[in-house]
Amino acid sequence: MNQGHKHIYDLCKDHMHAYVLAELENGDKIDGIITGLDNEYVYFAVPVNGEQDMESHSMDESRIFGYPGFGYGPGFGYGGFYGGFPPRRFRRVILPLAALSALTLLPWY
Repeated sequence: MNQGHKHIYDLCKDHMHAYVLAELENGDKIDGIITGLDNEYVYFAVPVNGEQDMESHSMDESRIFGYPGFGYGPGFGYGGFYGGFPPRRFRRVILPLAALSALTLLPWY
């Protein structure tokens, strides 16, 4: 492992489970929570835009639990969410450590 690669690895390790801004070699920036790390990759949970999430979770009859009229129909499924599942808030992103150029700790608020 070269010195630059080791430095980024150590930064990711020190900020495990923290909300960070990762800057890539090509200039792209990704904000998310570091959820995992190995010698080659860093794993992020990246917040999902609410509008994209609603499109990806359109109404599907196979996801409705219970029977209408008994308090478990559409809108009353598990957890009270339409269709029975809560909306997805994060997506998984896997990046090669070699692609990272900087890591910045971000506040949660």
